[in-house]
Amino acid sequence: MEFKEMSHLDDILKSRRDTRHFTADEVPDYVIEKALQAGHWAPSVGLTDATRYYIIKSHEVKSSIKNLFLDYNKKAEELTDNPEQKELYRSLKLEAIEEAPIGLIIAYDRSVLNQFTIGTIGSNEAVKFSSVCAAQNIWLSLTEQGYGMGWVSILNYYQFKKILDLPENIEPLGYFCIGKPATNYNNQPMLQQLHWKQKAEAPICVEISEIHHTKVPDFDLKSENKIQNKSDFHTLLQDKIDSKTKPVGSLGTLESLAFQMATVFETLNPKIIKPNIVVFAADHGIANHGVSDYPQDVTRQMVNNFLDGGAAINVFCNQNNIELSIVDSGVNYDFPTNAKLIDAKIAKGTQSFLHVPAMSESEVQLCLEKGKLIVENIAKSGSNCIGFGEMGIGNTSTASVLMSLLTDFPIKECIGKGTGVENEKLLLKQNLLQKAIENYSGQAELMAQLSYFGGFEILQMAGGMLTAFENKMLILVDGFICTVAYLIAFKINPNIKQNAVFCHCSAEKAHSELLNHLGAKPILNLDLRLGEGTGCAVAFPILKSAEAFLNEMASFESAGVSRK
Repeated sequence: MEFKEMSHLDDILKSRRDTRHFTADEVPDYVIEKALQAGHWAPSVGLTDATRYYIIKSHEVKSSIKNLFLDYNKKAEELTDNPEQKELYRSLKLEAIEEAPIGLIIAYDRSVLNQFTIGTIGSNEAVKFSSVCAAQNIWLSLTEQGYGMGWVSILNYYQFKKILDLPENIEPLGYFCIGKPATNYNNQPMLQQLHWKQKAEAPICVEISEIHHTKVPDFDLKSENKIQNKSDFHTLLQDKIDSKTKPVGSLGTLESLAFQMATVFETLNPKIIKPNIVVFAADHGIANHGVSDYPQDVTRQMVNNFLDGGAAINVFCNQNNIELSIVDSGVNYDFPTNAKLIDAKIAKGTQSFLHVPAMSESEVQLCLEKGKLIVENIAKSGSNCIGFGEMGIGNTSTASVLMSLLTDFPIKECIGKGTGVENEKLLLKQNLLQKAIENYSGQAELMAQLSYFGGFEILQMAGGMLTAFENKMLILVDGFICTVAYLIAFKINPNIKQNAVFCHCSAEKAHSELLNHLGAKPILNLDLRLGEGTGCAVAFPILKSAEAFLNEMASFESAGVSRK
């Protein structure tokens, strides 16, 4: 290639702008066709050819998308407390949805992941990256033709897909405005021109010349079977419960909870200290196969909702003065480093166990270890009561397969609707998971099964529960997915049952089956199926009632009431 041509390419690259100001000139069809062809020439991982395009010219559609932008932009504005920065942000023109003659949606079809695809094994995001390459090619082609494009990403993507009626398997990168630029922004990025931020003079590049050796510590999988002789303590405790001013056993489950709590805390006067609910969040490769009613990005959106204080678990924790901790166990997203969450990310989601193992055995060990460290830190803060919750689109599928393998129940008895899958989709989910189990040719050994079918958040919860037991903490178990995490922990150390409180029986059909299998008696039955640890938070006042009656209620002797 001659230097002259390369310098022309350099000019195009340097003049490419995120355009937000457009003239009213129409964009000829041939300009769009040429640009889309350039997008089609972009690299495509494993030749998946998964990028999809949607053209928008309708004013009504543009107006709806503009309203979505305005809603989300208001939230973005609230992210800064700096009044000058907030004012400058308000003054920025961040989109031209209604002004630009043409709207373009660049998306990718995640259903291509239903087949084995070269290049996607290392990252579920590889298909998305290919579509970003297509977007850049389109941008450069439009620039070369004298046109411009602007990327609008400040949107609620779930609502975005709904109002446009995009198929569930289509994931948009955003909304792109196309037209004739009304300004060249003084030959610099607009945000730089308006003093929002300066672009670095040169790329940041560091040479790496040495490898770093890492060793994943082995999580202690040895089952603890030390049972101390507590018969004298138990006799005293039962006497204390029975001597309260009530008929023996008349407080039912509250009495067994008080007995359990006192036994775990090893005191006749048990008190819950610094209760903490930990929500572990991660993504699952199996979600790419349509096993959920929601797109995978909802995991990321809900974690942000937890951090913003807007989810059900936030409301219930606030109501009951429970500390809430959010863990990124493996969400398919890079959260800001200053986000108020515990970073325990193993990877950006597991692989799809339909084709390959969800994770390696060393990643299983790492999950258990990270769960252990999280709970150890909470125990060190003085907490003696910990609830486990989860968030992860597709994790009911992962939990269903693990339940089937670890209990020998047929898969159809381990499947429920999760976030809302019904009828034909439920059958599709069942057939898909049955196929995944049939594809598994590994050993019927716990570590091998967890490696092939596990979820990062499920295994971190299992590691955390085992550690909570070692630290003499009360373990609050939420719904179906958390009970599967408990099942894994129980397989490793059956003594964990002494500390576990099963907070509710969820509306997931498989949950009651699993609770029966474990011989567990749940406190509540409220048809909950939300996850997030909400069952733990809602059941918490009942634990406090058990604590209160044991510590504060008068005895027959102190009240001068005759027993019979």
